[in-house]
Amino acid sequence: MSSALGTHMEQELTSQPDTWQKALDMEQERSVLPKSGERVAVVGCGTSWFMAQAYAALRESAGHGVTDAYTATEARLDRDYDVLIAITRSGTTSEIIDLLKQVGDRMRTIAVLGDQNSPVAELADHVINLEFADEQSVVQTRFATTALTFLRASIDDRSVIERSIAQAREVLAADLDEKLVNAEQYSFLGTDWRLGLATEAALKMRESCQAWTESYSSMEYRHGPIAIASEGRITWNFGPAPEGLAAQVADTGATFIDEDIDPMADLVRVHRIALATARARGLDADHPRNLTRSVILK
Repeated sequence: MSSALGTHMEQELTSQPDTWQKALDMEQERSVLPKSGERVAVVGCGTSWFMAQAYAALRESAGHGVTDAYTATEARLDRDYDVLIAITRSGTTSEIIDLLKQVGDRMRTIAVLGDQNSPVAELADHVINLEFADEQSVVQTRFATTALTFLRASIDDRSVIERSIAQAREVLAADLDEKLVNAEQYSFLGTDWRLGLATEAALKMRESCQAWTESYSSMEYRHGPIAIASEGRITWNFGPAPEGLAAQVADTGATFIDEDIDPMADLVRVHRIALATARARGLDADHPRNLTRSVILK
């Protein structure tokens, strides 16, 4: 199928190492992020929610304090949080706008934002300007991962982020593994902060190429979901796999993917597979079925 399909998604997903580097270098901007010990709620919708989940798990696991991730409509902000972080590419999502209006001055608010000419830019106390990572494709790739890189850099050592950037460049330069393209079914797995990435990977496959995808905690996969694994299907694990899982998946006939690379670089591999699968199916990943860049409720 024509490589013209999904041209914006291709340009944007391949630019991720560069946008990650820019986010890593935004050291002064990170000074407004929550201090260790502050209680934090992180909100987003869709892809941004999954990035919120990843950041929340990273921050808590690093011992910096209570950090909860919510969709905007499910946020329990009566729990005495100090800071609210909203992740939004468009800045026009109705649920995010409504939530920021409801919060008022009850807590400090930070928006990690793509479009600076948007209502969210006026509502938040602090705005992290990620306009350089904004996108034309409806399917998010670089904005989401750049936002997470910015937040992750407040927790992990700079060398860890630099390694993820280098590995992402290697992933983009490598030949595509054709056996992963246009498979019958994909299951994505992860633990701790990597579970958010696994859930995001599944969403990318659904959005861009209408693939049958699921996502689970790596340990929970054997508690039922492994029943779907079979020949012609993919089980893709982010980060360290539980002992014995690879062998169990192999017994089903499914292909088990568990690369020893940074999980964010591994997500870039999924982006490439998603785009290639969309093209194999004659679908335009820039304009996926039933989706728009932002959900604006009337």
